[in-house]
Amino acid sequence: MNELARVVQQTVDRLADRHVGAVVAGLAGGDTEIRGAGRTGPGGSTPGPDTVFEIGSVTKVFTSLVLARLALDDAVRLDEPLAEVLADARGGSRVVVPGRGGRPITLRHLATHTAGLPRLPRGMLSKALLRPNDPDPYAGCTAEYVLDGLARTRLRAAPGHSFRYSNLGAGLLGLALAHRAGTGYEELVAREVCEPLGLTDTHVRSDAERSGRLAHGHTTGGRPVPYWDLAAVPGMGGLRSTAADLAVLLRAQLTAEREPDAPLAPAITLTRETRHRVNPFAWMHLGWLGHRLHSQQGGHLQIWHNGGTGGFRSFVAFDPEKQVGVVVLANTRRSADPAGTALLRRLQQDFATAG
Repeated sequence: MNELARVVQQTVDRLADRHVGAVVAGLAGGDTEIRGAGRTGPGGSTPGPDTVFEIGSVTKVFTSLVLARLALDDAVRLDEPLAEVLADARGGSRVVVPGRGGRPITLRHLATHTAGLPRLPRGMLSKALLRPNDPDPYAGCTAEYVLDGLARTRLRAAPGHSFRYSNLGAGLLGLALAHRAGTGYEELVAREVCEPLGLTDTHVRSDAERSGRLAHGHTTGGRPVPYWDLAAVPGMGGLRSTAADLAVLLRAQLTAEREPDAPLAPAITLTRETRHRVNPFAWMHLGWLGHRLHSQQGGHLQIWHNGGTGGFRSFVAFDPEKQVGVVVLANTRRSADPAGTALLRRLQQDFATAG
């Protein structure tokens, strides 16, 4: 076992002590190592590179990459108002999109969480308080439900003014892009991201073969829980994927600058050209969060996103300057961020190559 494989194995073994099962991928230079530990579920086997997990909000990375692809194809504009994209989404009924300070919500605002929207669709917060253990909280989020709630939503800030993380915003972005493209969200992601990169297991609805490789989610106490259905807003967190697929996505992120003609490289570059400052140390790209560690911590660049559903947690991160990246997928409702962050820092310190 080489050194990269050993470090990845150590990480996943530690995760398996606190999760039912986990898979970890480590990328350094041109090498990729993927290791699994624990179980896929009751009576299940050890998860591996092709085990399917719900990836939660890591889906937002895919949604924003689709936005960049469509923008480069002139199918949409980054600064196009959401109201224009959804203008005919309800047939004869007008879609009402709130604004504030004379500023409309644009697609860029949705992808950078600067639209001023609340975290959840209208009515969901009260539902969460009344039913905190709802096994499938987004199942009722039909397009009609979400758009009706949007019309009655008051923005927390003027669009473009400040960062406020919003699942609703990302869900609306996926809904709007699919509407403009005239197809479903899953089909749009397949066309714009999965097919160009050769991703074979990133999807919303698992067919029979993928269902056989689908890990089961669990509570922190190890109790199995149902999978989530995000209905009309899968763009906020409805994708399922594998460590193998996500490692390919990270490889594309790492090589985009030095291989500008590679599949998706122009779109990846566009996602990173957009930068909204969150605080003095962090910023938001299209879909990705970014920050640079203090010089006393190495001064490393970290671009990342995490995710969670009722029984899964995910973490993906990379450093294009040091040419390293990590994927962590776990089938327990317990954060995988600390393990993923620690692995990324280890790779940045000991496995870095020039970008």
